[in-house]
Amino acid sequence: MKINVADAVRYMGAGEGNEETRRMAEETAAELEKRITPRYTWRVFRTEMRPDGVFLPEAGEILAGNLAKKMLAECDAAVILLCTLGAEFEAMQRALEARDMARAVVLDACGSAWVEAGCDAAEEEIAARFPEKYRTDRFSSGYGDLPLESQGWILRVLNAGRRLGVTETASHLLIPSKSVTAIIGLSDKPQGAKIRGCAYCSLRGNCSYRERGTFCGV
Repeated sequence: MKINVADAVRYMGAGEGNEETRRMAEETAAELEKRITPRYTWRVFRTEMRPDGVFLPEAGEILAGNLAKKMLAECDAAVILLCTLGAEFEAMQRALEARDMARAVVLDACGSAWVEAGCDAAEEEIAARFPEKYRTDRFSSGYGDLPLESQGWILRVLNAGRRLGVTETASHLLIPSKSVTAIIGLSDKPQGAKIRGCAYCSLRGNCSYRERGTFCGV
């Protein structure tokens, strides 16, 4: 498992040809990989289609909205996943901010790329556990019309506080900040990309990438 440095550079809004920024990102990524390993947990739930979304009987909760219905239309189960860099990353970030703000910005971008690499590793584990199943793209609370408020029950059903030390704020942002929840559908049929692009993103109205005329790669 490695940090995708190109992704980290893109998160900072730096061009591919910015050699100094890339060098700093490579150095920071190497240090981050030594000090912190992403941790994750996941559970599989049966799915039931309902008019207002996708119901997960074992959780007693619903993935509300049309996005979940579209993504999981051909799925009989869904994986709920959480990955985090934990409080260790927060401490590392604060220490660096106190002495080198420029490096702290690079570390933040590398942290975002590292937690995504952790999600990729979790997905590889899921694929190995269910080799007969096809997977949808990952999607998360706050994407499309899936409410950010669903973060709360996702953390609860994953026992996230005890397992990984992850909680949420009153505005449903995750603590520690480099934490990600995601849903992956499991199907007996091949699943193509269904939601890629800015049109489905809840941040499209306030996106720094779009302001620069670029995109995040998702």
